[in-house]
Amino acid sequence: MIKHVVLFQLKDDVDAAEKQRVMEAFKAGILALPETISCIRHIEVGFNANAKESYDVALYSEFDSLADVQAYAVHPNHVAVAQIIIPYVKSRACTDYEI
Repeated sequence: MIKHVVLFQLKDDVDAAEKQRVMEAFKAGILALPETISCIRHIEVGFNANAKESYDVALYSEFDSLADVQAYAVHPNHVAVAQIIIPYVKSRACTDYEI
């Protein structure tokens, strides 16, 4: 199994209301993906609750294989959802690890 973890830090010049709108839209889009991308075994999105930390959004998902992660990454529905947050991203960190 592959665990796929992505962190997003949003740009500083985005006001709080807009950040919240973007994060909620992104979360809703991501959570709808298992309906159309069958290789997703589990997926969740959370928002940072600790003001001392710099990343705003965490995405956690599980896949059977790295090939499934790669298929998910280029799936048109995933690419469309990513467009919700990409214009607002200051920094992104990602790791894929096997258990």
